[in-house]
Amino acid sequence: MILPSGISAQDSGDKLAENQIITAVNLYDDGRFEEARSVLQKVLDMSPENDAAHFYMGLTQFCLNDIEKSEAELKKAVSLDSTNFWYRFRLAMVYSAAGKEELTLSMFEDLIRDFPKKYDLYYSMVELYQRQGRQEKALETIDQIETVFGSSDMTALAKFDILRNLGREDEGYEYLEDFNSKYSSVQVLSILGDRQLSMYNDSLALSLYNEALDLEPSYAPALLGRAETFRITRNYDRYFQELYGFMENDEIASDGKCQYLNVLIRSMDQFFFKSFGPQMDSLMSICTSKYPKDSTVLTTAGIYYYAKGNNAQAQEYFRVNAETWPQSLSAAASYVEMLMYSRSWDKLVEEAEKAAGRFPSEPAFWEYASLGEYNRGNYAEVVKICEKVLSLAPEDSATVLNAYTTMGDMYYKLGEQKKAYKSYDKALAVNPDYVPVLNNYAYFLSMEKRNLKKAYAMSKRTVELEPDNSTYLDTFGWILFLQGKALEAKPFFKNAVMLYGGKESPVILDHYAEVLFALKEYDLAFLYWNQAKAINNGEIEDLDSRISQRKSEMKKQDR
Repeated sequence: MILPSGISAQDSGDKLAENQIITAVNLYDDGRFEEARSVLQKVLDMSPENDAAHFYMGLTQFCLNDIEKSEAELKKAVSLDSTNFWYRFRLAMVYSAAGKEELTLSMFEDLIRDFPKKYDLYYSMVELYQRQGRQEKALETIDQIETVFGSSDMTALAKFDILRNLGREDEGYEYLEDFNSKYSSVQVLSILGDRQLSMYNDSLALSLYNEALDLEPSYAPALLGRAETFRITRNYDRYFQELYGFMENDEIASDGKCQYLNVLIRSMDQFFFKSFGPQMDSLMSICTSKYPKDSTVLTTAGIYYYAKGNNAQAQEYFRVNAETWPQSLSAAASYVEMLMYSRSWDKLVEEAEKAAGRFPSEPAFWEYASLGEYNRGNYAEVVKICEKVLSLAPEDSATVLNAYTTMGDMYYKLGEQKKAYKSYDKALAVNPDYVPVLNNYAYFLSMEKRNLKKAYAMSKRTVELEPDNSTYLDTFGWILFLQGKALEAKPFFKNAVMLYGGKESPVILDHYAEVLFALKEYDLAFLYWNQAKAINNGEIEDLDSRISQRKSEMKKQDR
């Protein structure tokens, strides 16, 4: 290669490296990190001491998720030019990403020493100190910021939070009051208003909120604080007037409005609904009219009407949301969940299948459809849905486990015991300790009074894994009883009934009574049979006749 007159080989090499670095930076900016790395590697092969190439290689390796190489490249760049702020700053960020907080902090401390006017460094240090639980150091850094740059809303709020974290809340409020005497801040005024409101100084709270709103009429925390002042003083007319204005205010984002409404909905009881239902309906109407296609607003309205007990209206809002945003997984899921909570089984099946079609990678929708079919009594359809789910997610162990478990339950309800047990075996192949399958499998075997040895082993495992589950204790105790071990079975039933809520189940009470009867503890046996009879709603069809039969047997034994 013939060089132009006056240009040395070294000059030419430097110029070529510079051009290649520019090319690499453009590739980096376009997100083409692999290509950028390739170009930068060529530069480093040619010029291994090029600090800029090492720097951009470090950034590129970071974007390619190779933290270790990123750190090595940036350390090399810093070693070649320790005066470059950005080299050191990026290295500190990599240390932070790698969880090396002590190195990060040390790097920031050095940077502040060398670049004392870099404002953002101080806040990064405050955050790091707080993550390490070093609140006093964080407080010292805030004081340093105020010394170097002066006080601001940001420093005031940060210092207040740190003082509260240190348990020095009163000092924090004193600091804010002093700050408020010197500066005007809507945030500080609102916090001080909240403080006075919590102390039931409603007049002073109202004055602080009004002062904040004079500075910024649409500041949401002050608007809501003023509204809360009227609510606490039971001036509900003014309270709802404030909220109507809050909802109408175009300068407040819909998310902020929904956030307050959701808090309000969670705090409401039926008395509040009855007393202020029309006002709450008006709030919802204002919000939904103003944002008829806003997903968060529609969801909030649906939640409100569900909490109020108006399932039809709740479903309508969730339906509109799902249809307005057909590509939104969360909108579809919320609608389907609402149908489930409302026990609208026919609609649940229809909408869950539609959603499953739109989101084929989400087997959960088929599980909702399965639940709907189950509650409609269509057990064979549930099995078909499970087979579909297995074909869609054959490698998802949780989905496979749930599908085989459900299939086992359904086959048993359909009277196809062999298929049920085969499904359970497949479920246990996925998770040998899955207690719902172990328990059901064991219980069904015990109901048929066959293969009790296998039933015993499975049921024993359930009580080992969950010794406080009354259903599992009942199954194990019943299997022991069927094996002729009534005395061994008794303590399991006693724990189930006396400790773990088994007295709410007529089946468990009936089983316990049978064990006690076999042990000739007749008075106690009939006590539990009477309790079972009192709560039996057809769950045990022959309970009354069997109790009569046991009474006859007892009389014969007493003769």
